[in-house]
Amino acid sequence: MTIEFRDLTGPAIRDGVTRRSLLKAGLGISGAAGLLLAGSTAAYAGVEAATDLIITDYWPVPSRWPATHKLTITVIADLHAGGPNMGAARVVQVVDAANALGSDLIVVLGDFFATHKFITEVVPHEAWGAELGRLRAPLGVYAIFGNHDWWYDINGTRAGLRRAGIQSLENQALLIGRPRQKFWLAGLGDQIAYWIGPNKFRGVDDLPGTLRQVHTDDPVILLAHEPDIFPHVSDRVALTLSGHTHGGQVKLPLMPPLWVPSEYGARFAYGHIVENDRHMIVSGGLGTSVVPLRLGVPPEILRVRLGA
Repeated sequence: MTIEFRDLTGPAIRDGVTRRSLLKAGLGISGAAGLLLAGSTAAYAGVEAATDLIITDYWPVPSRWPATHKLTITVIADLHAGGPNMGAARVVQVVDAANALGSDLIVVLGDFFATHKFITEVVPHEAWGAELGRLRAPLGVYAIFGNHDWWYDINGTRAGLRRAGIQSLENQALLIGRPRQKFWLAGLGDQIAYWIGPNKFRGVDDLPGTLRQVHTDDPVILLAHEPDIFPHVSDRVALTLSGHTHGGQVKLPLMPPLWVPSEYGARFAYGHIVENDRHMIVSGGLGTSVVPLRLGVPPEILRVRLGA
């Protein structure tokens, strides 16, 4: 396994082919990959998905976050445990790498197990849960659920987290932190939890209800699996952390990602996004969806540093 560290401060990707246009054309990521990846390129994409691991550092400076509140957050998103690229041994590596960062807080942003058609190693809920149960951070380990958890086995996912001793947040806000450096950690329910028709979904998210639980002036960090909620997030929230998009999962050099599972196309595909002084960081995640390939978007763990 190769572990690299990088510090991203550049702008997020803003342009590209939208998810909707690809769906209308009958192409998702599997179609795009089939058209573009062949031979050695496909083999490399498989190796990148299974062996690379990037530690990406972000240093956002949200106006709503006090400079005196020093906080480091390790972000694990879209684990999608299951071979060939995220077998049990690989999950062990991810947990070891996350613990080694020594952050104050660890958050896990949903989509815990693989659901694609090319699974070569099933990693049961008990197995990935046991590994995530080894995560340690002084301020705790918290999780939210993703769309794949809801679509394929939400009860099993809940049980896996309970056995791991990891608290899940679903439209809940908790006041945590050190004395005189408290903050609210809010976890949003999934926004596309139920499939109700072609390109139509119903969520279990309740952003207003979640933020109504915030009853002090302390800053707020919001965990939301899909980044599409961001236009509706008020500036009361200092920072939103999301996953889901895999950064497009397949991205050719000098081109925007070909497929992003978002109604906003590539606007929220990846990275540190600032709009109207509101901050969101979208992780490229770790696992894969639809096909077990990654190209140009290596698996990553985030380390977010807040405060001076």
